Amino acid sequence: MLDFWLAALGLMLVLEGLMPFMFPGLWRQTLKNIAQFQDGQVRFLGLTLMLSGLLLIYWIR
Repeated sequence: MLDFWLAALGLMLVLEGLMPFMFPGLWRQTLKNIAQFQDGQVRFLGLTLMLSGLLLIYWIR
């Protein structure tokens, strides 16, 4: 089971690294835009991403 979580963490790091590697300017601008969001908007974005990830994990298992 630990192997599964380590593989998932590794995949997440690879996916997170794609944007700054391939499009550093766009990635930087996107972070600047997100930094201007209100706290509630950032929380909603985080919740949406977490629920999407859980749904994807549930769907593939």
